[in-house]
Amino acid sequence: MTITANLVKELREKTGAGMMDCKAALTEVKGDIEAAIDWLRKKGLSKAAKKAGRVAAEGLIGISADGKSGAVVEVNSETDFVARNEQFQDLVTKVTALAKEANGSVEELLAATFPGKSITVEDQVKELIATIGENMSVRRTAKLEVPEGVVGSYVHSQVAPGLGKIGVLVALESPGKNADELATLARQIAMHVAATNPVALNIEGVPVETLEREKAILADKNQGKPPQVIEKIVASGMKSYGKDNCLLEQAYIHDPSKSVAQAVKDSEGKVGGPIKLVGYVRYALGEGIEKKEDDFAAEVAAAAGTAS
Repeated sequence: MTITANLVKELREKTGAGMMDCKAALTEVKGDIEAAIDWLRKKGLSKAAKKAGRVAAEGLIGISADGKSGAVVEVNSETDFVARNEQFQDLVTKVTALAKEANGSVEELLAATFPGKSITVEDQVKELIATIGENMSVRRTAKLEVPEGVVGSYVHSQVAPGLGKIGVLVALESPGKNADELATLARQIAMHVAATNPVALNIEGVPVETLEREKAILADKNQGKPPQVIEKIVASGMKSYGKDNCLLEQAYIHDPSKSVAQAVKDSEGKVGGPIKLVGYVRYALGEGIEKKEDDFAAEVAAAAGTAS
């Protein structure tokens, strides 16, 4: 299989490894990106194996949270210039305000009536595309809700109220009467999520295939050792994985001496009742969308010795 410059570029962006190492990995596994990531990790060459994908698309993340429910929306544009446009920001704000009723469905959100007009959100987006002359899309949306408690939020790199580059919702269930204290805790945890980007709430929430992959990598890196030793190394590695990647087990950024779970437990006295962190949503602008970069592609082509 021919290892193209674009393939090398994709692997480098996902792992942070050098171009020639990426080419070697892809050659070894016949172009399989996921297998190449594992190959680099086993060789100790991957600098950012956890990275989900380069954040490249422009636009804005919109957050709307009020009491027991909240919603988040990503609306993309081609350039950051348009993302700073007041018309675009107004679009995202109004679309976000409708998102709770869409219950996480982009289709329902696009079909909703745009505020102040007798047209759908989808048609309003098309109108703005025609006006501004740049492609836009409502890419995704999610909703969190609790029967009692609060859904808190945090927007990073905020450009206008509720609009920014990273948006987080955190749902806390609690019968506690101190709503202000609970809301403060939810916001602080949302800030933590924005900073750490956990894989899941707890180890049970991590996809089985991800855990099996981690175990296989640990086992491969320790080949030649007795089976019982490898078993202990893998078990220890899984505990470390949980502390690094699972929200409840992570060291709390506001007090690293505690885990997030401990911080939640310690807040129960102030809130006036038990607290359960039941869910979170984190959207980073352009997550998983690749944006063409001609100069870098040319650099990769030169190093890989192939044309795109």
